[in-house]
Amino acid sequence: MQKNFKNSSLFTGLFSLLILAFLANLALGNVLIPLGDVCEILINQTHEKHTWTYIILDYRFPKAIVAILTGVGLSISGLIMQTLFRNPLAGPYVLGLSSGASLGVAIVIMGSFLLPTFVADFLVNDYGILIGAFFGSFLVLLLVFFVASKLKDTMSILIVGLMFSSLTSAIINVLTSFSSAEQLQKFTFWTLGSLGNLNQNQVYLLTIVVSIGLLLSFTIIKPLDGLLLGENYARSLGISIKRTRNISIIATSILAGTITAFVGPIAFVGLAIPHMSKLIFQTSNHKTLFIATLLLGAITMLVCDTISQMPNQDFTIPINAITSILGAPVVIWLIIRKKGIR
Repeated sequence: MQKNFKNSSLFTGLFSLLILAFLANLALGNVLIPLGDVCEILINQTHEKHTWTYIILDYRFPKAIVAILTGVGLSISGLIMQTLFRNPLAGPYVLGLSSGASLGVAIVIMGSFLLPTFVADFLVNDYGILIGAFFGSFLVLLLVFFVASKLKDTMSILIVGLMFSSLTSAIINVLTSFSSAEQLQKFTFWTLGSLGNLNQNQVYLLTIVVSIGLLLSFTIIKPLDGLLLGENYARSLGISIKRTRNISIIATSILAGTITAFVGPIAFVGLAIPHMSKLIFQTSNHKTLFIATLLLGAITMLVCDTISQMPNQDFTIPINAITSILGAPVVIWLIIRKKGIR
């Protein structure tokens, strides 16, 4: 009873922090907008200052939604991968999905000479990078599934994912050696990540796909609890290891692959947030961790995006730089606190 009360209090506190972080994200930026006016704009969809209405409704609100979806999706992916591989240093990109997306983008930006002319012409638009990233991550997913069907050992899939990452990175390095400075700059900007480049339709699509990934993830909460004590123990409980593994890979691919395609590779969020959830709630129960990770992931990305907006400044810091600056010390601190992550 006492533990349930403690968890309820923590969830209430995190939800309150989420609301506060969301409103702060809308209010702060190079144009400061008072919280009262932010709430008025959200409720009435209009304001006497039309510029503020445009900033909130057409730019900051969609970006805040993308930040929440990104934090939630990557954090849940990290939680699933850490449990599936029983490796606390596993993250949402451990299967090579980010590297596959990066390769797809690299081919669109720097390797168009490798593609048929009509394909290269088709990809020269606002959706070209998105399509390239999606198909790159999808190709890696197919390869991972092919290998997974041949292997019974889950840990071997982890190694294969790392090998795919190395292979795609090598191909990207080859492409960069043939690229112009303009192409290299464009690819570098994509790798830094951006939450504010999506139009309304893309935000809707991202919301739908992330929701599907989260629903899939929710279906394997109980099997993941069983996997914590090893595959043999999970089998004794009647858990299908193959089914759980396949759903885990599909859910992670949907979440991490789609998010990377839309906003670029975002570092450390998927690795650090699950550990923070376990540290705060002191539990390994995935039902509790699932909700805690959702809230913490959303809060973290909103805070990082607010910092990147640099209030009262005319420039922004790349979101990937902020997540790395904040995330790396958190992981190091967790390792020191736990005297080595086990």
